[in-house]
Amino acid sequence: MTSQEHNSDRAPEPVGAYPHARRAGSLLFLSGVGPRTRGSSEIPGVTLDGDGNVVAVDIEAQCRSCFANVRTVLEDAGGQWTDLVDVLVFLTDMERDFEIYNRVYAECFAGEGNPNPTRTTIEINRLPTPIAVEVKAVACMA
Repeated sequence: MTSQEHNSDRAPEPVGAYPHARRAGSLLFLSGVGPRTRGSSEIPGVTLDGDGNVVAVDIEAQCRSCFANVRTVLEDAGGQWTDLVDVLVFLTDMERDFEIYNRVYAECFAGEGNPNPTRTTIEINRLPTPIAVEVKAVACMA
């Protein structure tokens, strides 16, 4: 089976040598997607001090930005939000952030016409940029 790389001109640039997504057959695998803004050092929901240290986290803003970025990658690869079948979310502080993340997730995925994918949420020590959440997803496209 061959696979095809997909990159979005609208999603945040990858922070390493990897594509935004790769399609293999009907499956589209998204690389980890954070809340960053394309072409900018801005990270929605992150306040840094003059030394670049995180001084405040707005997990709701970060989650909403992550899910918007996932949607962008999906659309630019020819998919739709309703194609999502599996979502893996990494949080850096489950105790602080899970309740808010869970509420935002439900708003994005609940209701008629939404995909209701399988989901796993795990806490990790840190992410490669000063963010508190990252989303990895798989979509099934006809």
